[in-house]
Amino acid sequence: MACSIRSAALALALAAAVAAAEERSQLPIKVEALSSDFDYQDSVLVFNGITISQGDVRITAERARASGLNFEDSSWEFSGAVRIVMTDSSLASDSARVRFSGGQIQSATVTGQPASFEQKREEQLAQGRANRIDYDLGRGMVELAGDAWLTDGRNEIRSSTLVYSTANQRVISREPVTFTIQPREAPAPPPGSPPPAEQRPPE
Repeated sequence: MACSIRSAALALALAAAVAAAEERSQLPIKVEALSSDFDYQDSVLVFNGITISQGDVRITAERARASGLNFEDSSWEFSGAVRIVMTDSSLASDSARVRFSGGQIQSATVTGQPASFEQKREEQLAQGRANRIDYDLGRGMVELAGDAWLTDGRNEIRSSTLVYSTANQRVISREPVTFTIQPREAPAPPPGSPPPAEQRPPE
């Protein structure tokens, strides 16, 4: 029964993510920059102080380089204080390569010392960092490679490579891992109850 409930919840989450992506692809993409340089001969666009936004998705960086404003199928290179913010997650790094397909972000590869990832969940904040993070938005998969670290706010996982699913919060590693499990906090005693014996004053 519990397995059926989890499967149904996962299916609903995936369906909602697909519906949100399809709805976002119909929204306009807005590009703002402090300055730009368009090389017509080589068909290369360079932006400084750039912000790209589409609905609730936003990319900001100090610099960006692209081969034209084609968001149906193109790759962009971002550098300097790169931040990619989505509905419930975000990436931060020194540099990033972002692929646009079908008029929206399809995937992002970010690198840094380290690059970082966050996902807001119902009552927790999942956080991760690694030398490189590959985020496949279409599949909802995040691969952290190179001194990878992931936490749910209390417990931690470390490995060379970790693969995290944003849909069902599943973590997979094919390499040696180290888990750090924090003890649960003891529940607070009800008001008016006597303190533990070791805390009572001597008689």
